[in-house]
Amino acid sequence: MSTGFKDVEINLTKDDFVSDQDVRWCPGCGDYAILATTQRTLAKFKIPRENYVFISGIGCSSRFPYYMNTYGFHTIHGRAPTIATGLRCVNPDLSIWVITGDGDGLSIGGNHLLHCMRRNVNINILLVNNQIYGLTKGQYSPTSTLGKVTKSSPLGSIDYPINALCIALASEATFVARTLDSDPNHMGMILQRAAEHKGVSFVEIYQNCIIFNDKAFAPVIGREVRDDRMVYLENGKPLIFGKQRNKALRLHGTKPEVVDLEGDGLGQELLVHDEKTPDGSHAYLLSQLTYPEMPVPFGVFRAVERPTYDEMLDGQVAAMRKEKGEGDLKKLIYGSSTWTVK
Repeated sequence: MSTGFKDVEINLTKDDFVSDQDVRWCPGCGDYAILATTQRTLAKFKIPRENYVFISGIGCSSRFPYYMNTYGFHTIHGRAPTIATGLRCVNPDLSIWVITGDGDGLSIGGNHLLHCMRRNVNINILLVNNQIYGLTKGQYSPTSTLGKVTKSSPLGSIDYPINALCIALASEATFVARTLDSDPNHMGMILQRAAEHKGVSFVEIYQNCIIFNDKAFAPVIGREVRDDRMVYLENGKPLIFGKQRNKALRLHGTKPEVVDLEGDGLGQELLVHDEKTPDGSHAYLLSQLTYPEMPVPFGVFRAVERPTYDEMLDGQVAAMRKEKGEGDLKKLIYGSSTWTVK
């Protein structure tokens, strides 16, 4: 786990993380699956509920803290990463989770999200992406597709969409992954790995907004087509997909291409996934794979380690205490040092 806790004698179940609040999402919303999977995943760790904190901004997914039987903050629009950073810096013994959406996290909160990731603050960020503003009734969001017709873009959106993974990778996030609401087993595995990662973890979750953007991801993850349009990432293994497991990816120069393992792919050197690549170039290449030209990857794109912001901050504080002793707030306030502002 990404906290300083040692194992204690405690056994929890999913139900221990279910709060007494009525869940108020639309029937069929993908957030139900994300909530249930998160609750099941946290129950696997020997950490008391009071040592978990869920922090959110504004949006449908940001109601998450109400439904978790843990501590939590429902903060202001886009500022959850900032609150989480402050909390992490004063209490290293918490497991801190930020719940945000494509609007909350990538629009008004984009700057806060970026700097939280570049600092490698030891928190977990779940970005629920449904490519729409759901809470405010269906306006286009930063991840909506070009030409998307909504209440705020009746002639079609002329904004180019943000690739959430690219933002995370450009910010040098040390753990970057993608999963989907309709595959709880995969989602659970990704959330567990995110929780175990020391440093910032960023997980994009494809989520279906049944009211305002229903089946937005169906061309990729629909039951009838997903085998041929999705590829699950496994570290150290080639990127193989297809209903018959007969397709794979290889590099032609610097460009990935699909090959038939029963034809032109025979004997070819396939693209092998390496989530530990230090510079993130491999992960960035995978983040550019989009339908319909390529299968869409799901899994851990990047998982590397480097010192965390909170660790380095604690180190500086410890060094100053050793050099100058414990601070005295009263002495500081009533001391002789003054400043004159003219």
